Amino acid sequence: MQKILIVEDEKAISGVLHSILSDELTDYEFVIAEDGLEGYKQVEKEDFALVISDIKMPKLSGTELLKQSLALKPETTFIMISGHADIDSAVSCLKEGAYDFISKPIDINRLITSVKNALTKESLKKENKNLQTENKTLKKKVSKKYQMIGQSAELQKIQDMIDKVAVSDARVLITGPNGAGKELVAHAIHNQSERAKGPMIEVNCAAIPSELIESELFGHVKGSFTGAIKDKQGKFEQANGGTIFLDEIGDMSLIAQAKVLRALQESKVSPVGSDKEIKVDVRVLAATNKNMQKEIEAGRFREDLYHRLSVIEIYVPPLDERKEDIKLLVEHFSGMIADEHGTATKKFDDKAIEALKALSWTGNIRELRNVVERLIILGGSTVSAEDVASFVRK
Repeated sequence: MQKILIVEDEKAISGVLHSILSDELTDYEFVIAEDGLEGYKQVEKEDFALVISDIKMPKLSGTELLKQSLALKPETTFIMISGHADIDSAVSCLKEGAYDFISKPIDINRLITSVKNALTKESLKKENKNLQTENKTLKKKVSKKYQMIGQSAELQKIQDMIDKVAVSDARVLITGPNGAGKELVAHAIHNQSERAKGPMIEVNCAAIPSELIESELFGHVKGSFTGAIKDKQGKFEQANGGTIFLDEIGDMSLIAQAKVLRALQESKVSPVGSDKEIKVDVRVLAATNKNMQKEIEAGRFREDLYHRLSVIEIYVPPLDERKEDIKLLVEHFSGMIADEHGTATKKFDDKAIEALKALSWTGNIRELRNVVERLIILGGSTVSAEDVASFVRK
């Protein structure tokens, strides 16, 4: 239960305040201090939702109590009580950080209103602080999710390229097999760029039916096709001021490719069913697991779009080409999985790591993460090479 501190040297007044406020605020516990020094000792001991303090008191004045308390705990909310002769002191208290002051003789309705408003403000402050903490925690989780783990020469080469291209607005085509970490590269580029303050919108081109990809990318107007019951903003417009990541760009239809090319050339998009052009400021990152030269030769991908997208090309190698990173990846995934499951981090002994290195990882880092989770669930208190042999089938 939250507490309210009443600091008042006149017992008759503190008794009346306690009696009235405890009837109004049944969810709060009240503590009474008979002078400023005792009040400060109470503030030192615990956090109060509100402190109601007289100004003129022995041992330590209300003004000094306010100053010292706010120096110790700046979030503390104070309401000061003053006689008419102490108006200047009361105004000074407001400048020092008090929420309000109430003149004697005390207007009970005014007091109750002020106390309730102060408690509402305190509640909103805590709520906002909690939201900020949650947002910071969420950002840390998101950052951890997209962290690139490893010390191999291959990974260092990728990181060096990211450092160079992130500061520009150059378009980047990220290539490599499924599960190798292309999405992590895209997030790293965005997060290290000036556009990190803006949105990063991801589009999985392979997961969207070809007849809907235009609507998804550029939006549509109501009635433009069956099922278009209202206007819809497209991904390019949503990404305005930030980055759009076109994953599996090699699976995009030729019709959609033509519209993407126009959007890149003119920095404008037109929603399906509309002649209206919307200007967009978007950095485009794209990724594919396909051999784009073969796709172009087969007529499945526009060569002009390829050259627009691949100002910079970053190749992400398969895990089999950077096995020295497996130990660090296993430790990283083990910690992440422990956080997700609310359990202690499980260790993998050296022989287990060597056994994992000896395997071929056709599913790359995504497959390794799944195997680590399986071994954590099914393996011993320390995961051994025997656990790897028993629970990893290749």
